[in-house]
Amino acid sequence: MTGPERTQDQNQGQGADFSDVAILVAAAGMGTRSGSGLPKQYRRIAGRPVLAITLASLAKAAPGASLVVVIDAAAAELYEQSLADITPAVRAALIEPALGGATRQASVHSGLEALAKFSKLPKIVLIHDAARPFASETLIRRAVLAAREGNASIPALAIADTIKEVDARQRVIATPDRGPLRAVQTPQAFAFELILEAHRRARDAGISGLTDDSAIAEWAGHAVHVFEGEAENFKITTPADLVRAETRLLADLPDIRSGQGFDVHAFCEGDHVWLGGVKIPHGKSLAGHSDADVLMHAVTDAIYGALADGDLGAHFPPSDPQWRGAASEIFLRHAADRIRARGGMIAHIDATVICEYPKVGPHRDAIRARLAAILGIAASRVAVKATTTERLGFAGRGEGVAAMAGATIRLPAVGDDECAGG
Repeated sequence: MTGPERTQDQNQGQGADFSDVAILVAAAGMGTRSGSGLPKQYRRIAGRPVLAITLASLAKAAPGASLVVVIDAAAAELYEQSLADITPAVRAALIEPALGGATRQASVHSGLEALAKFSKLPKIVLIHDAARPFASETLIRRAVLAAREGNASIPALAIADTIKEVDARQRVIATPDRGPLRAVQTPQAFAFELILEAHRRARDAGISGLTDDSAIAEWAGHAVHVFEGEAENFKITTPADLVRAETRLLADLPDIRSGQGFDVHAFCEGDHVWLGGVKIPHGKSLAGHSDADVLMHAVTDAIYGALADGDLGAHFPPSDPQWRGAASEIFLRHAADRIRARGGMIAHIDATVICEYPKVGPHRDAIRARLAAILGIAASRVAVKATTTERLGFAGRGEGVAAMAGATIRLPAVGDDECAGG
């Protein structure tokens, strides 16, 4: 990038106004090339769904812009689950998701029509792939500036490799000159009314199957300009791309911390025990100010410990009547949100229940699944074990239940001032 262009990018980032910008995220595809399992936009990398990472990047790059995600109707539950991993600021930028169609072209058109229903139309729309989670602030600002100046603009990279054209028998039939060729990325940037009108005309003319929105603008007779893309703005397509993306994310989280938590509650009259968010029928209950979920309390304190952020009692004082009988998942979600607010992730939870009864084994998988759901991580990152004290002590006498937990988290690098104060 030339010197004047770099200065222009930097100026665009200073007090840039994105209030007239909407970002449409195409997330309705099934992503079959990424392997079996969930569609790639809902796969977890470094503990978070790809879509959540993409939305966080976009919201940070364009504060004040509206975000609309186009989803497959059958994936509505997956979409809602992915929102558990975004901050309130990102959630506030989201509008109601649009439902996709049979092709990418139809899905994007659906998203544009959803934006067209608002009384205040955006002037600029960026159309981005959900499976490109690494669009930088510089790239997003460059896209907005290009759309303001040229009406239709796309990010692209020069081709570094020699290109061959082959026939059905895989024989080389031509070697195109790579000089004028470009590899196109997203976000593609347009004047909103221009691209909406182009999509409507293509639909009415029966034109379908165009794989990117600049092709639709070209078909409609509009000039499309190119601006510089970024090599790191790659699209997750194959299993190898998922590995590459996770490696990239983990490199941004070098501060690895561990914390420990411990809790104990005595038995009282009742007919069930809460352990890790699972209600277990039992001849007694556990006494406590909240629901006395001893396991969840230990896990919560382990996370606070890893953050060097006080303990459960400091955040939710037992002297406060509003927490009487409260569900302990409130506390655990709060601890997990503290990590997300700092741009970090939970790498692993290892918890042990100490009691003679109730028996934990039959409920182990349900507990792991519930803790994972609350924390927004995969169940494979949660270990739950149980042991007794060989009839020794209060637990051995059947007077109560104890739990201890360890939490491993990863955070972005911190400055020396924070380390010194921590």
